[in-house]
Amino acid sequence: MSRPLLVTADPRSLDDLLRLTALAGVEADVAPDVAAVRRHWEDAPLVVVGEDLLDAVAASRPGRRDGVLVLGRDLDDAGVWQRAVDVGAERVVFLPDAERWLVEALADATEGRAADGTVLAVLGGRGGAGATTLACALAQVAARRGVPTLLVDADPLGGGVDVVFSAEGQPGLRWPELAATRGRIPSAALGRALPRLGELALLSWDRGEGVQVPVEAARAVLAAARRSHPLVVVDVPRHLDEVGQEVLASASTTLLVVPTEVRAAAAAARVAVRASRLCRDVRLVVRGPSPAGLTADQVQQALALPLAGELRAEPRLARCLEEGVPPGERKASPLVTLCHTLLEDLLAPAARSAA
Repeated sequence: MSRPLLVTADPRSLDDLLRLTALAGVEADVAPDVAAVRRHWEDAPLVVVGEDLLDAVAASRPGRRDGVLVLGRDLDDAGVWQRAVDVGAERVVFLPDAERWLVEALADATEGRAADGTVLAVLGGRGGAGATTLACALAQVAARRGVPTLLVDADPLGGGVDVVFSAEGQPGLRWPELAATRGRIPSAALGRALPRLGELALLSWDRGEGVQVPVEAARAVLAAARRSHPLVVVDVPRHLDEVGQEVLASASTTLLVVPTEVRAAAAAARVAVRASRLCRDVRLVVRGPSPAGLTADQVQQALALPLAGELRAEPRLARCLEEGVPPGERKASPLVTLCHTLLEDLLAPAARSAA
């Protein structure tokens, strides 16, 4: 993979740029003179020219190209802008103000600018509603369709989505090992570090004592997940801690799973209010049958949310889960049929074409 090119002979500028490339999780080539510039100018995905070598680079007349930045020293030096034009620069940046932007630019140039994936949050309207089952099934079905998918367990008190797939022994990072994460995570590195079952990657909890994941770490992980996977499915706890709120705020769509029961609908109403404050697109998945004859339409009217789908009774589902058969494994079942319908409706066009 081509590496960004840092063009400077100034020790201070070089130290700053190398620190930022380290934060971006990328390696860079360094050109301390014009001769070194010529070797890498055309192939580098991004070129950052220090002001100390700006005139020398302009005098060498390198070919015009996209992705050239100039690292300025003095914000009040109006002449740097004209000199930047002479080398075809798109932008002049100054530190420390542009540090975060430059870290993102370095990482994007190396990783590529793939469109962010779709984030589907799955939330239970009451305890035991079946949100984890639906989240696992959605991820499983999408992966079987050839869509690289990441299933994220955001509930530290849950049973663990890796257990659902009998993958608790699979090597790879879990949430406790990512709790200290800050800043940008290279998306390719995250994809390689997680337990994987074919096209399905898992981010769950270990079997140790609970570890509180700071919201900054969750934000960094979710951002990397969106860049590395066309689909990210997140199993979100009902209590909506800071991490759960961050997930809903970043989700394309939240699916609220509600059994066709009066008490479940009443509990789900409170959950729906909180979820709708965080996610613009909250939809219902109603699970039947109802012991009192309540219908999906009645639940939808009570909660005033769009109905994404209805999950019909599946008597063998509970037994399959106990026997270690993951939800979505059976090719013909009401759950799998619902997942296909939901994915057709909710996946981004790029992910649908990949499927």
